[in-house]
Amino acid sequence: QVQLVQSGGGLVQAGGSLRLSCAASGRTFSSFGMGWFRQAPGKEREFVAVINWRDSKTYYADSAKGRFTVSKDNGQNTVYLQMNSLKPEDTAVYYCATRSGYRYFADLNDYDSWGQGTQVTVSS
Repeated sequence: QVQLVQSGGGLVQAGGSLRLSCAASGRTFSSFGMGWFRQAPGKEREFVAVINWRDSKTYYADSAKGRFTVSKDNGQNTVYLQMNSLKPEDTAVYYCATRSGYRYFADLNDYDSWGQGTQVTVSS
């Protein structure tokens, strides 16, 4: 079992930056990587980014490319999501999750353990 604890987030003006953290403990070696998802009010949870544990390969949603960066600190079992040039449409609750499936990196079903979620609000 994997436990994920998120930190970061908050309120920022459009164009600003935030960094989210996700600290993992437990059987992290059984997963392929860590992903980030977000869910805005009234919308489905959507994929944002993912990073592989082994080779640090990353994948991003089109909405995140060029603005968000996912990185990891293996020694701390922590994954970060650096978000720059934030837009009001980035407002959502952001979740990290371990990727244990290997069907498709943006598929929710590939992910099992989830963090508690953290609110990101971008004002215009």
